[in-house]
Amino acid sequence: MMRLSRRQIAILAIALGAIILLTLLIAPSGSDRQSASTYGRSPDGYGAWYTYMQEQGRPVKRWQQPSDALFEPNSDPAKADPTANRNITRPKTPITFLRIGKDLELSAASEAWVKQGNVLVLVGEVTNASVTQAPFTSDVSSPGGSVRIATSRRYRPSSDSTPILQDSFGTVVWQKTLGKGRLISVITTHLAANAYQDFRANYELLAKLVTEPGYPIWVDEYLHGYKDNDVQDGNAAGEENLLGYLMKTPLSLLTIQAIAFLLVLIWGQNRRLGLPEQVKVPTLDNSEAYIQALASVLHKAGGSEFVLETLGKAEQLDIQKALGLGAIPLSLDELITAWTQQTGQPADPLQTLLRTAARHRRVSETELSQWIETMNTVRSQLPRMTDRELGVRD
Repeated sequence: MMRLSRRQIAILAIALGAIILLTLLIAPSGSDRQSASTYGRSPDGYGAWYTYMQEQGRPVKRWQQPSDALFEPNSDPAKADPTANRNITRPKTPITFLRIGKDLELSAASEAWVKQGNVLVLVGEVTNASVTQAPFTSDVSSPGGSVRIATSRRYRPSSDSTPILQDSFGTVVWQKTLGKGRLISVITTHLAANAYQDFRANYELLAKLVTEPGYPIWVDEYLHGYKDNDVQDGNAAGEENLLGYLMKTPLSLLTIQAIAFLLVLIWGQNRRLGLPEQVKVPTLDNSEAYIQALASVLHKAGGSEFVLETLGKAEQLDIQKALGLGAIPLSLDELITAWTQQTGQPADPLQTLLRTAARHRRVSETELSQWIETMNTVRSQLPRMTDRELGVRD
């Protein structure tokens, strides 16, 4: 298993953090516009209700053009949306037009369109509805069963409106007659959302609202961002630059993440995470290396007599110099006599040291260690003033 260094772990952590941050900031989120769409499969979508209508033999068609193109037949759709289709086939009126979303309002154009004999069904939060003492989730009785309502808001009906579904706290669904047509309002966006598939009364209530007038049923999907792909005006899909296309797709997020990750890797390979460390170059001592090599050879060959002879002669010269007797080798008796007179120390350690080295015979490792200890004893008895002149031969 490959083990990562601290530097590599830090680089990967920075890259991962950058990707997560970019994902949170740039990732396309589920927009509120796409909620309540008949294409939606999320809990707040209406895909299950759309399928329910098809199975019941009450087909619902999808309107994917600007609403102004429907409410104002003589208007140019390109004014409402430069990318909208100019070639629009408007449905023959009267129709029932279903709009599902938040903050839906009756405009002057849509009111005039309703008065011509059409039915407009607005399913969504009503701005003039007030919060009541009703529990947020409640079941309201209807002819088709209990309808689950997830809001504590209720509408206080005016004199020109007729309640369709209500409880003791207020009205949930109501309608108004406008000219030859009708306006039907529902106080909650999630009346027949996918989350309420177990409440068939919810599905049946919305189905009844849109089918009871007996007109063809259209649902506004342009409200949720869906458009027809026939003929586009202005900056058409074939004329759109590549950068604009990429920025509208999740591919842009992947590209930005890849660039960020690449930059972090480049930065990590060219900079250290912390102060630069100086590499220490080991110094090579040729003399020490030679001595170590020679000692290894002598140890393997058992050449203790060579060690005794070499070190003994060198040690005798050092002692003579320390006693002021020059560098010419003296006899053992002369050296021992001078040693006793100048140091006042017994002659036995020095005599053992020099006579053992002069025998020219092989000794064991234990005897060699004892001889070296004797040499250290002799050295310690020399005058202090000569310590700097003695080499370390341990």
